[in-house]
Amino acid sequence: MNISHYEKGFALNDRDLLAIAKRIGKLATYCKRLKDEDSGIRVDTELRPTKKSRDQFKMSVTIELPNKTLRAESRKETILDCIERCIEKLEPQVKKYKELHGGGMKRGRGKAA
Repeated sequence: MNISHYEKGFALNDRDLLAIAKRIGKLATYCKRLKDEDSGIRVDTELRPTKKSRDQFKMSVTIELPNKTLRAESRKETILDCIERCIEKLEPQVKKYKELHGGGMKRGRGKAA
């Protein structure tokens, strides 16, 4: 699993980076293809000067999987709230991907015809 993160207008500290990686890692329990080398996860976070403090952070999470791209976006007051909301949005998408494309790796079982 390759996670790349980009910040705009601020810098994430190590504690926040670890929390983000930990929460994204929970998505891998739903679909084993997230752990593949073929898949990539991009986290974009932006600090925006807004009148509403509850929309201060904008985070988008993009998951590149074989045959599919999953995406979620959130605007919240803190980074941890943003990642939680993105994970809530991504869980059903990952589950549906697993149902449609088979979540595990293809293994050669049985006899070849």
